[in-house]
Amino acid sequence: MAVGWAGDGAVDKQISDSIEDAVNRARRELPQGASLAECEECGEPIGEKRRQALPGVRLCLECQKEKETAAKKSSDLYNRRGSKDSQLR
Repeated sequence: MAVGWAGDGAVDKQISDSIEDAVNRARRELPQGASLAECEECGEPIGEKRRQALPGVRLCLECQKEKETAAKKSSDLYNRRGSKDSQLR
């Protein structure tokens, strides 16, 4: 059943699109290439187990945590796809 201007299945499509966006963003952030022996941020050694577990790793665990914390704080959690405001602009 359509509601207002939305067509049938619009909510499911919006959810699917939001999930697809998150998966694509995560794939873009995966490290690529050869792992570094030392962190490119602080120069501390990167553990062998971390390098084996995550090919292409470039940051030590502490720097990675800081990067993820900063990204989480600065990320826009507002769903632009579902915003009526964004559709009017």
